[in-house]
Amino acid sequence: MIDFKNFGLLLDSIAEEKGLSRERVLETVEQALAAAYKKEFGKRGQNIKASLDIKTGKVEFWQVKLAVDDSMIYSEEELLAQNQPEADIEASPPQSEGLGGETSEGEKKVRFNPERHIMLEEAQKIKKEARPGDEVELKLESKTDYGRIAAQTAKQVILQKIREAERASVLDEFQSKEGELVSGLVQRVEGRMVFVDLGKTLGVLPAEEQVPGEFYRVGQRLKFYLMRVEDSPRGPLIFLSRAYPKFISKLFELEVPEIGSGSVEIKGITREAGSRTKVAVASNADGVDPVGSMVGQRGTRVSAVINELGGEKIDIVEWAEDPEAYIANALSPAKVLQVEVEGKNKAVAIVAEDQLSLAIGRDGQNVRLAAKLTGWKIDVRTPEGKDVETGEPETETPEA
Repeated sequence: MIDFKNFGLLLDSIAEEKGLSRERVLETVEQALAAAYKKEFGKRGQNIKASLDIKTGKVEFWQVKLAVDDSMIYSEEELLAQNQPEADIEASPPQSEGLGGETSEGEKKVRFNPERHIMLEEAQKIKKEARPGDEVELKLESKTDYGRIAAQTAKQVILQKIREAERASVLDEFQSKEGELVSGLVQRVEGRMVFVDLGKTLGVLPAEEQVPGEFYRVGQRLKFYLMRVEDSPRGPLIFLSRAYPKFISKLFELEVPEIGSGSVEIKGITREAGSRTKVAVASNADGVDPVGSMVGQRGTRVSAVINELGGEKIDIVEWAEDPEAYIANALSPAKVLQVEVEGKNKAVAIVAEDQLSLAIGRDGQNVRLAAKLTGWKIDVRTPEGKDVETGEPETETPEA
């Protein structure tokens, strides 16, 4: 008998190291034992199943066969008609065996192989309730004296299955984190691509998702927005961003508990990454100041977000259902005297002359972001009509 003393501890150790469940590791070992048994004692085409009791170290083996009736088997005439050779072939498990034909009930027809198939009458002697297409297990004699080749086969199966399980585990874990923040260390920079160590795998920060003017150093720990996860032959591809507008809202969720409780809601975000962001917030609870909650006492909350962004300016404004009030708030930090609605989604904001440059912003950035945030085309001018500046809204709703 194979010595499986302390095998449970070994399973736990492998499971913890690879980030897999104990059951998944045990399943992998059983598949390896079945492969070794088939290599040493089995026959070509057999489907072997193993079961290991980790408490006793006892291993049991079964040969799995597919129960078939006459309607599921190709006749000699059908084989000849399809010009199919009758020589035995190595194939996948019985349920996928066949030549592509189907019975009238839609079940696949197979070429009968005594190592993979068993006639229904015989199957019902082993498993009384067996039906066509069911699997039937036949007990095999347990063996322990495996040769070098069988042991090598088992080792290869374990390594392959563990890699597959790791890959599936990483894929599932990070797919569940899509749209969330992740933290990682910059591992290397290749051209304009930045590769980030996320612990179990690497993430990719493409050039278009980087913040203009931001430099990434190897070993630097940063937060990232997880855009999407894709599977590939070389493993999961995890695409990150630091320029996406929702990156800002997720950073605020970390700093502002009122967002998590639902008393403060982010209604919209528009951003020119690396330069300036405008965030519109509203209160869903009486007595809660949405802007004050976002800013924090002495600006601690907004400062934490700004520091993570490397000094990017953030304007936090109060959302309002009334377009005129919302537009006036969106032009913060400028003080707006009056907003006049001139047509569909078109408005004029009137500001004092000393507020004009502030309302417009450098290169028109402030009014441009306000227009994107509100969805309105905004003209800014003084009461005398001086220095008209237009902000064009985005065609899509700003990110919330």
